[in-house]
This record gives sequence, C-alpha cells and structure tokens, in this order.
Amino acid sequence: MKALRSHEVGGPETLTLDEIDAPVPAANEVLVAVKACAINYPDTLITRDLYQFKPPRPFAPGGEIAGVVEAVGDDVTRWQPGDRVIAMLGNGGLAEKVTVDAGRMFAIPDGVEFEIAASLLMTYGTTIHGLKDRGDIAEGETVLVLGAAGGVGLSAIEIAKAYGARVVAGVSSEEKADIARKAGADEVVIYPRAPFDKDTSKQLANDFKAAVGPNGADIVYDIVGGDYSEPALRSIAWEGRFLVIGFPAGIAKMPLNLTLLKSCDIRGVFWGAFTAREPKKNAENIAQLFEWLKDGRIKPLVSETFPLERGGEAIAKLENREAVGKLVVTM
Repeated sequence: MKALRSHEVGGPETLTLDEIDAPVPAANEVLVAVKACAINYPDTLITRDLYQFKPPRPFAPGGEIAGVVEAVGDDVTRWQPGDRVIAMLGNGGLAEKVTVDAGRMFAIPDGVEFEIAASLLMTYGTTIHGLKDRGDIAEGETVLVLGAAGGVGLSAIEIAKAYGARVVAGVSSEEKADIARKAGADEVVIYPRAPFDKDTSKQLANDFKAAVGPNGADIVYDIVGGDYSEPALRSIAWEGRFLVIGFPAGIAKMPLNLTLLKSCDIRGVFWGAFTAREPKKNAENIAQLFEWLKDGRIKPLVSETFPLERGGEAIAKLENREAVGKLVVTM
C-alpha cells in the first residue's frame, strides 16, 4: 500500500510517497481502507515537531479519515467488513489503509459522501465542544468568530446559528466574507493582515465593537490568535467567554486588566483531550452533529480535493492560510 510519510523534521515538501506493508489490526482494532483524509491545523505542525504529540518516524500525517472497514480484530464485535466509518487518529491518515481502535470510530450516516464525512469530526467536534461545553452558548447571544471562512470557522458559524445565536464573522478578504455570509453569518468584519501597529489594533477593536453591537460579544471564538485576539477581547460583553481554539497567527499576549474590566473569562478549548477524558459526552456531541447534518443545518464545505501523492500541497495551502473551508485528500 501507499503512504505519504515524514522521514525528517520539516515542512510538507519533505513528505515522500512510500510503498509499505499494510498494517494488521490487533485484537481490539479495525483495518480501514481510507477513502478520504481531511487536512487540519495539526497537520501543519506535526511534521515540524511543533505539535503536542511527536510520533516516531517515519509516520504519515493526517488525523481525520473516512473509509470502509476491511478487516476486524478478534475481539471486535460492533464493526464488520464493509461498514462505512469515520475516525480520529493522532496521525497516519495519509495512507491507503490504517488500523483504528474500534472504540474510536463512528458510522457514516447513509447518503453522506466520504469527503464530507471526513471533514466532520475535528472541525465540528471542536466547535460543538467549544460553544456548548466551554462557551455555554444560549439562544439569542452574539458570537464573534475569527478566521470565519476556514473549516473550523465555518463550523462555528453553522453551529452557533443552530443554537439560535447571532454571528459576526471576522475574515481577511471580500471573497471570504461572501463565504461566511453564505454559511449564515449576520455581520462580517474584514480585517487587515497582521502585524498591527497600535492604531490598526484600535481600529479593528472599534470595527468589532460596531459589528457585535453595544452589548458586546457574548462569546469570542478565536481560531486565529496573534494580533487579532486583543481587539476581539476588547469587544467582548460583560461576563463574556473568550474561547481559545488555535493560534496560526501566533500566541497572543492578552492584557489581563481587560478580563477584570469586563468580568469575562478566557477559556481554552482542547477537543482532543476532551474526547479521551469524556468519551460519552463526545459521543453525545457527535450524535447531535449527525442530526444537524441530516437536517441540513450543517454541512462541511469541501473546497478542494487532492490525490494522495499531492497531500503535501494540501498541507502547504492550509499552512499558508490560503484554504477556504476544508481541504481533503482522497484515495
């Protein structure tokens, strides 16, 4: 079988397409023939040894897959060959076949394409956990989403709307603004490229304040970080919740006096750890996502697909913040 693997520390250009033996499932594992692997932010870090987890080399990046069960281990009773499944992996998804712990998979609903299914777990799973479990979202609240035209950002727009919230989308171009509006955003703020000087930061804070309204944003969903975080925090409501999702623009240095003045919270959202610590709650969240998917209230936007041999291009495009929606590698 073929796998796109990292043999040395470096960017996506260092990945090589290797011919290797197919893995054999252990007693509690399932062998999945991968049909689609979504590209996510951790994939831009893991080959550079910048992610929280550093797998031994050689390894294939790719943590979110959809495929078909090909074989099951001796102790597996729930799954059978031919079942269509999605799964989260630490890595290994950019390969034609992969073994998965049988307890970490979900069945793909009938009629859902592999590319769409592969794009659901990490982005929408992160967001439902973030808005529901960490953000305590309530109907009628205002949610400010930074990086709103990416995969996670679009999931935040859709899920916030599913909860009955008003959404303000922060994006970097008019093209991305159109995509955010189509996803359901009520207002859009187009911000400049960082780094910001003091005046630019102040102007962006004023733009956010004007868009969220006089009461401020009840929730800030920050996928971007860097110079964008402080202006967003300045637009937060009294007792608002600032959710830290990721930092492709860098880790922000936040003025903590603002948390006192707004009596607000800064809350981290680490979905990967949540899935391990609270598997039952995570399963309930995923079941809710499937219901919304069935009802048409959410649908991942797959903007581009790549064959396995070009998987590094997909990672590079996400790394350079050129992606709109989800990028998916197909087998």
